[in-house]
Amino acid sequence: MSEQPQPNSEKQKQKPSVMRLVIFGILLAIGLVWGSVELVRSLSHEESDNAQIAGDIYPVSPRVTGTVLDVWVDSNQMVKAGDTLLTIDQSDYLVKRDMAQAQLLKAQAAVLATKAEIVAAGATQQRLDADLRRSRNLQKQDVISRAELDAATAGATASTARHTAAEDQYQAALAQVKLAEAELKNAELQLSWTTVTAPADGQIAKKNVQPGQFVSPGQQLIAIVGSGELWVVANFKETQLEHMRPGQPVTIRVDAFPGEKLEGHIDSISAGTGAQFALLPPDNASGNFVKVTQRVPVKIVFDEKPELPLAAGMNVIVEVKVK
Repeated sequence: MSEQPQPNSEKQKQKPSVMRLVIFGILLAIGLVWGSVELVRSLSHEESDNAQIAGDIYPVSPRVTGTVLDVWVDSNQMVKAGDTLLTIDQSDYLVKRDMAQAQLLKAQAAVLATKAEIVAAGATQQRLDADLRRSRNLQKQDVISRAELDAATAGATASTARHTAAEDQYQAALAQVKLAEAELKNAELQLSWTTVTAPADGQIAKKNVQPGQFVSPGQQLIAIVGSGELWVVANFKETQLEHMRPGQPVTIRVDAFPGEKLEGHIDSISAGTGAQFALLPPDNASGNFVKVTQRVPVKIVFDEKPELPLAAGMNVIVEVKVK
């Protein structure tokens, strides 16, 4: 007997092909939907991963030279504005302060001395002026000679000159007092600068100082990251800025916290590209010009203060809704 074809086996062979077509169709539909969503999203959003969290960074530098005696803070320590960070040897500045105080006392004593000279010169002037008036009356009566009158006149004139000189010396002494007071204030100010304090609330992010180190003005010893507001600086391509305006909403994703999304908005757009503020700006007037797409910094602020432990310099991805 010849074998008859089995219809069930043929149906079983057709089932995998149908299933593959169904799966392929589902995947194709998902791909089309995803592609459509991304296409629509790309038309209404601008994204950049060239973005970092920024904050106020306060460099701490001494204003006087000297040897560091004590450092009162450690790396990553929280500080308040006015907290003492380090102290510099005060010996030289105490001596300068004491010398300035002595100069002030000397100048004040000179003022008292010149004031006494003015009083004495004034009394002498009054006496000689009275003698001159009497001599004139006597000379009119031919009681004294012309020579005696001339002598009285010369004495009165000399006393007037001495009184004027005493007043000038008094003014000069007052000026010396003001100069000594200014020098004393300067000495006290330099003495106060031997105690270096925190300029603002924040966290010690970098410490480059140890006891015994000799420091000079302008030398950065400590960097403090302010504990106030943080923001994001995103560097967008210039071709992405056509529809970008301040106030537009922004979604922020931090690389350190992949599952978290933060909301913010554009605060401002820089008036210059990043290349314009580089150490060596490009010279497009040369003959070797190559057009390169520039990036423009955009400042983005958070709508609410983040609860995440964010740090300045962290990488983020920002997405701006421009339409």
